[in-house]
Amino acid sequence: MCAGRELFAREGPEAQMDEIAAHAGVGIGTVYRHFPTKEALLTEMVRVRFEEFAAIATLAEDTADPRDAFETVMLRSAEAVEGDVGFQLAMMGADQLEWDGIEEQKAVLAAILSRIIQRAVTAGVVREDFTFEDFGMLMCGITSTMYYKPGSADWRRHLAIILHGVLDPAGDLELQST
Repeated sequence: MCAGRELFAREGPEAQMDEIAAHAGVGIGTVYRHFPTKEALLTEMVRVRFEEFAAIATLAEDTADPRDAFETVMLRSAEAVEGDVGFQLAMMGADQLEWDGIEEQKAVLAAILSRIIQRAVTAGVVREDFTFEDFGMLMCGITSTMYYKPGSADWRRHLAIILHGVLDPAGDLELQST
């Protein structure tokens, strides 16, 4: 899977399974036994990331301040995928993913994020109509900024602008452009 991430980072959607096998130092048959299609490989990469997002959300949920918890989960999730072009690519072609392999991880993440969001809504720091689905949509926007302008687009500024629209304007945004 690491070889897949590296090749997707270098070649984007043009990465081929035989190149991934060679990069990993294994035969093509080995790759196809584990991942029968490129979409299956991308799905596994996304499944692993969703597990990581759940771990990030779990830590953020322990943050006492609801606003900080919300901002932290968005920032840390974005940082986790900053250099992962394979994940970014998968999110932009989400309709091609084999979501059956990810449903469990997505459900775990949804439960944790929904609690973080509801706590922030109840505290009045996040707009009252914000949902888990909105979170996913916004994070896909951030990952597309990373994908289409790697190294040159300022995804942190993109995130700050998004948060400015979602959060109560009373607090300062600490996600300034770096």
